[in-house]
Amino acid sequence: MQAQTQDLKRGLNARHIRFMALGSAIGTGLFYGSAKAIQEAGPSVLIAYLIAGAAVYMVMRALGEMAVKDPVSGSFGHYATCYLGPIAGFLTGWTYAFEMIIVCLADITAFGLYMGFWYPDVPRWIWVLSIVLFIGAINLCSVKVFGELEFWLSLLKVGAIIAMIAGGLGIMLFGLGMDAGSAATGVQNLWQHGGFMPNGVSGLIASLAVVVFAFGGIEIIGITAGEAKDPAKTIPRAINAVPLRILLFYVLTLFVLMSLFPWTQIGSQGSPFVQIFDGLGIKSAATILNIVVISAAVSAINSDIFGAGRMLYGMAQQGQAPRAFGAVSKSGVPWMTVVVMTVALLLGVLLNYLIPEDVFMLIASIATFATVWVWLMILLSQVGMRRKMSAEEVAQLKFPVPFWPIGPALAIVFLVFVIGVLGYFPRTQMALIVGAAWIALLCLAYRYLVVPRGPRGGMPVPVTEGSD
Repeated sequence: MQAQTQDLKRGLNARHIRFMALGSAIGTGLFYGSAKAIQEAGPSVLIAYLIAGAAVYMVMRALGEMAVKDPVSGSFGHYATCYLGPIAGFLTGWTYAFEMIIVCLADITAFGLYMGFWYPDVPRWIWVLSIVLFIGAINLCSVKVFGELEFWLSLLKVGAIIAMIAGGLGIMLFGLGMDAGSAATGVQNLWQHGGFMPNGVSGLIASLAVVVFAFGGIEIIGITAGEAKDPAKTIPRAINAVPLRILLFYVLTLFVLMSLFPWTQIGSQGSPFVQIFDGLGIKSAATILNIVVISAAVSAINSDIFGAGRMLYGMAQQGQAPRAFGAVSKSGVPWMTVVVMTVALLLGVLLNYLIPEDVFMLIASIATFATVWVWLMILLSQVGMRRKMSAEEVAQLKFPVPFWPIGPALAIVFLVFVIGVLGYFPRTQMALIVGAAWIALLCLAYRYLVVPRGPRGGMPVPVTEGSD
C-alpha cells in the first residue's frame, strides 16, 4: 500500500495554512458567539479567553510535534490510531467530522442572521440553503484555488478586526462618531455595570462553553499537513504565529467592545460588531462590517468543510470510513467527502426553519463537546507517542512541546473540566447528552462495522518518507 497522501496535491504553502487556521477559528465564535459569552460572564469573559487560549496553545503544540514528525492526511485521527489504538482513532476522526458539521451549522445559522440585517423579511432558511450550495461548489475546486480563496477571505476579516480595534480606540480617546445622547465610553465600562465579574465565578465558568467553541477549528493546521509544501517548516511557522494572533484578536477586540458600551447592551441585536457601530450612527460602517462578518462566516464554513473532508479521506485510507470517501478527483479533491458534508449541512436548513431562535446556543454547546473531545485526543496521543519514544528519539524531535510534561497535563485537566461544565449548567446539558450518545453510537459502529473486516480494519496505513 502506498502512502495515503498519494492522490492529494501539495498545493498549500505557509501563507495558505496560516490564514486557513485564522479563517476557521476567527468566525462565528468572535463575530456572533462572543456576545453569548459576554452575556454569561460580563467583562470577566476576558479571563476565560486567556485561560482557554493557553490551553489551545498547548493543544496546537502537541499537534505540531506529531505533524512535523509524521505529516499525513487524517492527521490526529491517524495519530490516535497509532499511539492510543484503532478505536481511539476511529472515535477521534468521526468526532472531528461531527464537530465540523456542527460548527458549520452554527456558521450557516449566523450567516442567515447577518443577512437579516439587510433583508429582515426574508426567511432565514433561504439564506442558509444558498450558502450551503455555494460552499459545496467551492470545495470541489482544486486545493490551490481553495487556499487562495481562504487566504483573501481571512485577510479581509483580519484587516476588519484591526480597523475595528483602531476605530474603537479612536471613539474611546477622541469621541469619534459620538453624539450628545450617547453613553459614556472608556475602560470604566468594564467595572461600572455590576462589577468586572457581575455574574460571579459561576458566570465566568458558564462562559467557557461558548469560549471554547470560539477557538474550535484551529486544529485544521494538522489536517493540512498532507497537502502542505515542506511541512517541517510550514507547520511550525503556522502554529507559532496563529494562536498568539487569535488570542490577541479575541482579547483586545472584546476589550474594546466592552469599553465602548456597557456589556449589558452587547449582542442584543445580531452581531455585537454591527450593533455597536450601527448604534453610534455610522450607518455605512455597519453595512461594511456586515459584509465583513458575512465573509468571515463563509471563510469559516469553507475551512470546516475542507477539514472534515480531509479527515474522512484519511480514515477511508485506514479502513475506518467507507472506501468511497477515498475517491479523489483529477484536481486532487476528495469529492465524495465534500458532497457528503454538503448534504449533512442541509440539516441546518431544517433547524433554522423549525427553531430559528434557539438553534445557535444548542449547536454551539454540542460543538464545544466535540471540540474538547478532539483536543483531548490530540493531547493524549502526544503523551502516548512520547511514552513509546526513547530519550534519543525525543531529543531528535524538530518541534517539541514546551513545558513538557506539566503544560500538556494542565491542558488535559482544563478540558476535562470544560466537559464537566457542559453537564453542570442546564442550558448546555443537552450538549453533553448528545455527545455521550454520539460516542456510544461510534463504539457500537466500530464493534459491528469495523472490527469484522479483520486485522486491517482500523489499522493505519504505513507512510513513506517524502511521499507527495
